[in-house]
Amino acid sequence: MIITKQQFAARIISGCNEIKAHEAELTEIDSHFGDADHGLTMVKISNAIIDAINSSEDSIREMLNDIADAIMDINGGSSVPLWNSYFEGMRQVAPNTSEITLQQLKDIFTGGYNEFADISTAKIGDKTMMDALILASTGLLSAESVEELFEIAATEAAFGAEATKNYTAKFGRAKSYGEKTIGTPDAGALSMSYFFKGMTKK
Repeated sequence: MIITKQQFAARIISGCNEIKAHEAELTEIDSHFGDADHGLTMVKISNAIIDAINSSEDSIREMLNDIADAIMDINGGSSVPLWNSYFEGMRQVAPNTSEITLQQLKDIFTGGYNEFADISTAKIGDKTMMDALILASTGLLSAESVEELFEIAATEAAFGAEATKNYTAKFGRAKSYGEKTIGTPDAGALSMSYFFKGMTKK
């Protein structure tokens, strides 16, 4: 079971476009307890990813490297280093080839998660991006096909993001609002879930 660089790239671009389609929603949610800039920041990140993919002419590893570099060049909030680390982690384990197996795809997503977790100490229930990312990253490991991998990841990420409505923020600016944050989802978890949702589209 193989996925080519072109197919993987198309999935990532679809994930970015899904985020961009929800810019207004992400900004509105972030305005409650944050800086109201998450939507704008995620659009910048998404555009940088798409531009890096469109200009990348080498292997999957080089494409992921180009993405990580492009994200790091953005002036933005805390999302920038986190998303940079995600793609940097992917790059570290990706083969220097133009196609990968299902197991290698799982390894790439696991590598991204591991690097992300190295700079974020958040766990499930802390009302952060990790609420979506942890469930997606662990869930996709059970997939028996490439299509199923993206479907499981999207379903799990959406569940994790929705659950953040029930949590009290424990990180960032929102932390100071305490229990007032209950009832509002975390914008970072939502943007991560939209990324995985978009990647279900070929």
